[in-house]
Amino acid sequence: MKFIHIADVHLGALPDAGKAYSKERGKELWETFAKVIQICEEEKVDFLFIAGDFFHRQPLKKELKEVNYYFSKLSQTRVILIAGNHDYVKSDSQYHNFPWNDNVYFLIEENPKCLVFEDVATSVTGFSYKNREIKEPKYDVIVPKKHAKYEVLIAHGGDEKHIPIKREYLEKVGFDYIALGHIHKPQILVENKAAYAGALEPIDRNDTGKHGYIKGEITRNGTKICFVPLAKREYKHFIFPIKRDMTNASIKEALIKIVEKYGQQNMYKFILRGTRDPEIELDTESMDVMGNILEVVDETIPDYDFEKLALQNQDNLIGAYIQAFEGCEEGSIEYEALCEGVHALMENRR
Repeated sequence: MKFIHIADVHLGALPDAGKAYSKERGKELWETFAKVIQICEEEKVDFLFIAGDFFHRQPLKKELKEVNYYFSKLSQTRVILIAGNHDYVKSDSQYHNFPWNDNVYFLIEENPKCLVFEDVATSVTGFSYKNREIKEPKYDVIVPKKHAKYEVLIAHGGDEKHIPIKREYLEKVGFDYIALGHIHKPQILVENKAAYAGALEPIDRNDTGKHGYIKGEITRNGTKICFVPLAKREYKHFIFPIKRDMTNASIKEALIKIVEKYGQQNMYKFILRGTRDPEIELDTESMDVMGNILEVVDETIPDYDFEKLALQNQDNLIGAYIQAFEGCEEGSIEYEALCEGVHALMENRR
């Protein structure tokens, strides 16, 4: 039995994006989902598992019709999906009574349901969220029913507010595969047995790294899975070291080179660290010249000559403040307080 496992597609979201991509990122979520459908059809997989948060919020009926059209293009693949904490099944949700295609199975109930597909000797168990938060460890009591040769669990959660899941359960419960959703970083929790597919496309600027889907196959010899990157873009974070002789222009040029090296299609966050010329005020707002730098964080420290400053200001507050930190080591919390305090005093005097 061959399958593709996706999760946290978040259709309808407006992901963090720089000026160059802010208008397109919402559309790109749909485009990458459409690419998954194409892959399912080309590779003739038996199942597409969608482990929750298919939508970023309550889906509109027109959106359900759109995804249902994509599902209708699958000639062999069955789609099994559940609702997660973002698209949970409210009492007035459009999920209720929606006429899905014959190849689509939405496990809408809040209690576990097991579907059996005898032609591929496979059973699939899962349930949907009816509330935004579920704090009970509901998966701890779900076990394989032995209704089929191959048994799969679709699950969404993994933190204290969204169905806590113990790794020991995943290791011992006995499902041939557990398709997990909710955690946006792709990760295999139990080798070839349980995995978070991660967000299909990164949504939040902290969703760093590769994103895509899990591809798997279950045979008499066991389960084999692998992660397949697919996302159009990545969020990348860099700590950029600052030296005293650097200016706004030189920093900007250096950041551009990093962006060009790691891909202009990606989106970036830079953290500036080190010591800078006290006369230089870093203009972090002007450093996004390509439209894909989401954030530049200034954590630099002014490189003052404290001995010289103390002599020049021995009769005022600046000199007294420096004297109070005499002997503190560079790199310590005290040294950082000395730098920040002197900088504030110097600015106030100006």
